Amino acid sequence: MIDNIQKKPLFDLDYPLGIIAGRGVYPLLVAEGAKKAGIEKIFSVCFISETDPKMESLSASVEWIRVGQLSRMLHFFKKNEVKKAIMAGGIAPSHLFELRPDIKTILLIAKLKERNAHTLFGAVAGELEKNGVLLLKATTFLEDQLVPSGHFGGPPIKKRIWGDVEFGFKMAKEIARLDIGQSVVVKNGTVLSVEAFEGTDETMKRGGELAKGGAMLVKVSKPDQDFRFDVPVIGLKTIETASRNGIGIIVCESLKTLVLEKQKVIEMANLEKISLVGFP
Repeated sequence: MIDNIQKKPLFDLDYPLGIIAGRGVYPLLVAEGAKKAGIEKIFSVCFISETDPKMESLSASVEWIRVGQLSRMLHFFKKNEVKKAIMAGGIAPSHLFELRPDIKTILLIAKLKERNAHTLFGAVAGELEKNGVLLLKATTFLEDQLVPSGHFGGPPIKKRIWGDVEFGFKMAKEIARLDIGQSVVVKNGTVLSVEAFEGTDETMKRGGELAKGGAMLVKVSKPDQDFRFDVPVIGLKTIETASRNGIGIIVCESLKTLVLEKQKVIEMANLEKISLVGFP
């Protein structure tokens, strides 16, 4: 019987888990989720001026590094016998331009034909695997935080708005395919702003200023999205920015977008009367 087949567990709960912790609440939630799953040994690589210091209280040990110090990361994981790791949370764009690479990182970058977040983090993932560390999906332990299909917060949207939802989704998918960004702000069948390097919040500010109210944010995944290190995310700050800039609807690709602190986000969306929709 198929029901009797036991699935191989994702990991041995007694084995160490590594977390490469970027900014924001994301790494904290991953660590908390791992602990709830029964993992006791968490070894975190944290970034100076980026990672929340609270990661120290959730970890058996922490290595504080600067962006680009790949050798120290690899040494830390090897020393603590880490065989599986999760990359959680981004790095501020300004700090990516302040990169202080060690020799290993310089050699890694030199091999890249294109130098963007996808190729850089992909190369880091490859280097981790060469050193015996498997990089897991960044949604691991946070599956309950993924966007569901359909309306899931705030007031239900009107039928006439679905045309803008479909239009915005198509436009966002196209810029994602071109690797420009993953979000657009639309209103009445018009694209008001397109996300690029500046991020979703700045895209909402520009689009909201043009819309003068009643605009919609649409956020999607890329066709070749690597969910080990590149996951579309919304959180409380997204709702706050939307509210300040007249964005009344937030549409996210369902099952491919994380809602960090999901219940709090839904409660804030209800309070601010911002509709949350998973599509399709």
